[in-house]
Amino acid sequence: QTALTYCVVLPLLYLCALLLSVTSVGAAANKQAERNCSLTPPYLPSTAVNTSLQLQQLREKMQSLRISAYIIPGTDAHLSEYIASRDARLAFITGFTGSAGTAVVTQSKAVLWTDSRYWVQAERQMDCNWELEKDGSLCNLLQFPPLETYQNYASYLESSSLHLEPKAVNLVDVVWGDRPPLSSESIFRLPDRVISMIFFLILIVHLFVCSLPVSLWLFNLRGNDIPYNPFFYSYTLLTLNEIWLFVHTERVTKDVEEYLTAHCSDPLCVQLKPYDSVLRDLTTYIGQPGVKVWIGTEYTNYALYEIIPQEKLITSTYSPVLTSKAVKDQTEEQVLRDAHVRDAVAVIQLLMWLEKAVPQGNETELSAAEYVNKCRSKQKDNRGPSFETISASGANAALAHYSPSVETNRRLTVDEMYLVDSGGQYLDGTTDITRTVHWGTPTPMQKEAFTRVLMGNIEISRTVFPSGTREMLGRRALWEVGLNYGHGTGHGVGNYFGVHEWPVGFQTNNIPFRAGMFTSIEPGYYKENDFGIRIEDIAVTVPAQTKYGNNYLTFDTVSLVPYDRKLIDIALLSSEQLQWLNNYYMTIRQLVGPELVKQGLHEENDWMLKNTDPFPEFGSSASICSSSLTLIFLNWTFV
Repeated sequence: QTALTYCVVLPLLYLCALLLSVTSVGAAANKQAERNCSLTPPYLPSTAVNTSLQLQQLREKMQSLRISAYIIPGTDAHLSEYIASRDARLAFITGFTGSAGTAVVTQSKAVLWTDSRYWVQAERQMDCNWELEKDGSLCNLLQFPPLETYQNYASYLESSSLHLEPKAVNLVDVVWGDRPPLSSESIFRLPDRVISMIFFLILIVHLFVCSLPVSLWLFNLRGNDIPYNPFFYSYTLLTLNEIWLFVHTERVTKDVEEYLTAHCSDPLCVQLKPYDSVLRDLTTYIGQPGVKVWIGTEYTNYALYEIIPQEKLITSTYSPVLTSKAVKDQTEEQVLRDAHVRDAVAVIQLLMWLEKAVPQGNETELSAAEYVNKCRSKQKDNRGPSFETISASGANAALAHYSPSVETNRRLTVDEMYLVDSGGQYLDGTTDITRTVHWGTPTPMQKEAFTRVLMGNIEISRTVFPSGTREMLGRRALWEVGLNYGHGTGHGVGNYFGVHEWPVGFQTNNIPFRAGMFTSIEPGYYKENDFGIRIEDIAVTVPAQTKYGNNYLTFDTVSLVPYDRKLIDIALLSSEQLQWLNNYYMTIRQLVGPELVKQGLHEENDWMLKNTDPFPEFGSSASICSSSLTLIFLNWTFV
């Protein structure tokens, strides 16, 4: 993950405290698939991991260092959402493999904090050495922003006369005898056809002279250090006169060195430095007179932050690299659109195949996930999935972020709803799309819930809003009948980068929307132990033509797969929503149809045409119209 180290992404120090008490949790859910620690002997499902040995070894190390409690976060040194297997310290020590969580180990207790998405998963994966904390107490372990984590922990503990101390050596690594090695694959550059040829000088001029944002990547390099994400471990220090790239230099090929002009000292030449020297070299650089260091506080951690004197520190919420790459230039936007056309072909292949295969009774959640990955692998420039496919039927889909395993795999039937959330990594873009279908007869409640989720998706997609808007309300159709969903409405997406690309999205801590930003739009509804619904599309913000106002935006949906017709109650839709839906279906025909024909997928093209037949454009007068929807916006001034 190439980061700018005047906007340093700081290595994560695993924190320990001399004393730390934890609260107990309620009894684990009494289900066959989940543990039950109240029984004698305790019941553990086959998915539970025995953590006795690693806990014993960790506690011995803690005791020798007079550490009473040890805090283990779930991320890596660069605060990545997805992490390499060698950085899965939380999973090693707890058995829990969810993407969000924090553990605390004392000599007598071991406790995991995670959010509601993962409570069921944690109960299935942890043994009875661990307690699961659900109420979010104990200094709100999951809520602190990265840079503030250490400071908040320290402040909270100090109020109880407890002391927090950082340790440079990670004790989990010490007891992890078979820790996976660092990837040995070479770093590579993107082909010129998928990037804009903008030189480093432009970045320097824009950031430091003109103070204007510019959309580009520093190096246009990628790697394979983290599953599903083309990242490589690195830091960068960019000054007016130098560019330092801290990287595992043995993985830099001669071709990449030549591309970076790594053997000269010109301001546009990249100086390669060992990855592990970043602390030492940054300390030396900061020691020079007149130096100031700019960091983004949301992705800066404490280890490097603490070496920067306050009088030399300049901060912003996000680094200029994050905010600049959030706005795609013309080349990036076009190739990302192209990737979504090919990706739609793969998803259409999946949906048509399932429609024919599921009634025969032989397909499962796993076979469906494997099929869509196989379809994507045949598309031009595909480099694999962008995340582990969420393939869920019936009650499993109600878990929102469930992915099938051998132990939990369900057979697909015509009597249950099915949700598939998947994506691909292509050299020209990253994709993410969710469709929910039913091959039999949905209940009236399922049909209404699906339609209201679709209404939320459409209302956001068709909204016209001022540039600089940060938040929109897409839950109104669900709220009106007492339904809701417990996850965010959207996230940014990259150009062959992260499938969740911060800081774009609909949360209050995201940056305001500007033209050229790609975001997912993904409302949903989940009925516990019954079914789950999510509709997810990727859309790009584009200028909107309005009667009076200038600098207004709207969304242009680039995910191009039809929704399940039998789940749509058109009587609930307004005429404006129906018109949007028919226009969207016309776009699918115009863009995906030729690609299907080009690839010789004539049966899939017929399926697509049947499923994009226009709906009659009439709607219920009782349905939600655009004027009744609330648009909440906060305008920011850019400097």
